[in-house]
Amino acid sequence: MTDDVVARFSRLATSTIGNALDELGCNGIVHGLHPLVGGRAFCGRAVTVKQTTAEFGAHSVAEFKVGAMIDAADPGQVIVVDNGGALVSTWGGLASYAAKMKGIAGTIIDGGARDVEEIRECGYAVQARHIVPTGGRKRIKVEGIGVPIELSGVRINPDEIVKADDTGIARIPAECELEVLVLAEEYEVNDKHALELLKTGQSFSEAMRKFNTI
Repeated sequence: MTDDVVARFSRLATSTIGNALDELGCNGIVHGLHPLVGGRAFCGRAVTVKQTTAEFGAHSVAEFKVGAMIDAADPGQVIVVDNGGALVSTWGGLASYAAKMKGIAGTIIDGGARDVEEIRECGYAVQARHIVPTGGRKRIKVEGIGVPIELSGVRINPDEIVKADDTGIARIPAECELEVLVLAEEYEVNDKHALELLKTGQSFSEAMRKFNTI
């Protein structure tokens, strides 16, 4: 059941999911984060990470725990990091390569990431608030893995589905997961029908009058 739901959400755009979230009164769109490399949409259940950042030397290297973040994620899951938007990198090329090899779907960071060239080369998907060379070792401390976090005012709980593409990031609340999915799939069908009408020469206004979901 879970795998099927994730697979169905993975075929939907964040814009379509966002329309369904609006209609159902759910808060789920994360603002201000962007893909390091475009064209790498991903979807999966969240492995959540809470971090804090301080001046260099405030924390030990052992407290950085990038390896523990990767170890906590199963293939197909998404690592979602709440570092409070700090201008410090918590993720880079080696972490991306390790996550890619494990089959992790992608990483979302409310904070910084680096090594864009290496991430582009290895084919992994990362979205972050900042691209910054400043390293996280001795600055970042992992406070918890598998705990509720917040990104741009959106609460994300462990195992909730997140979908990311070049347009943005959508979190689907667990309590209305199936409702959002069914409604978003309906919107997707309507979008495709409207596109076919446009291809036949109908005007945008004519095509839109046939639907109230676009």
